[in-house]
Amino acid sequence: MDVVPAAIDDALRRTIDNGGRVCVLTGAGMSAESGLPTFRGTHDSLWSRFDPMRLATAEAWREDPALVWGWYRWRMQLVRDAQPNAGHRALAALAQRVPLSLVTQNVDDLHERAGSIVDAHVHGSLFALRCFACGRAHDGPLEDYVDNTQRVEPIRCTACGDRIRPGVVWFGEALPDDAWDAATDAVTHCSLMLVVGTSGLVHPAAGLPALARRSGATVVEINPEATALSAEADHVWRATAAQALPQLSVSHSIDRSSLTGR
Repeated sequence: MDVVPAAIDDALRRTIDNGGRVCVLTGAGMSAESGLPTFRGTHDSLWSRFDPMRLATAEAWREDPALVWGWYRWRMQLVRDAQPNAGHRALAALAQRVPLSLVTQNVDDLHERAGSIVDAHVHGSLFALRCFACGRAHDGPLEDYVDNTQRVEPIRCTACGDRIRPGVVWFGEALPDDAWDAATDAVTHCSLMLVVGTSGLVHPAAGLPALARRSGATVVEINPEATALSAEADHVWRATAAQALPQLSVSHSIDRSSLTGR
């Protein structure tokens, strides 16, 4: 995939020429290209027999915090071992050339490690640890992770003594107000929205492209497969993030606008 589709290139050019902003929404497909399994894709691991939807709840934490923490420590280690891919790096480069807001459903830190500023982690972050009871942020060290360890006793809060939990949004929990406000602000103030590597099945984030269209933005889906969001898109590019975004970041539309002083 070495050519930006003409309709998408034109949409980017119009956005730049009119002084508009680009908003990018990324999902699990973005991180999958760095080797991270999608939420339900635990691959052939010691966690294969567990249903992630039953582990990612406050109820599961109350019942067996060592099991849940062990699962999240495994996921944290997968992220630590992974590297940003060409798509992550391309978004960081694109943000140096055009006004861009980045909203992600991913709970890893690959965007940041690629050099991007993330405006909103709408589903939280694995590494934004906090106390389950008092909510106090924890920025201390983690215990060393031991491979193939399934049960790990959570570290304790220095303020109240309760257990420290991952900073992700569990099933049944509301999205963080600040992240959601930042996401909707970015979406309603963009001229072009790129929807990259998301299935469009998880709400309320799945409603952001429709909000962008109602606010007057052009919506582009970048995904190798059709999704629940495909019908919402003005243009579709059937490619992965690592294939498409590097081409978009060096689009001639950006170069032409740079030559005119924009």
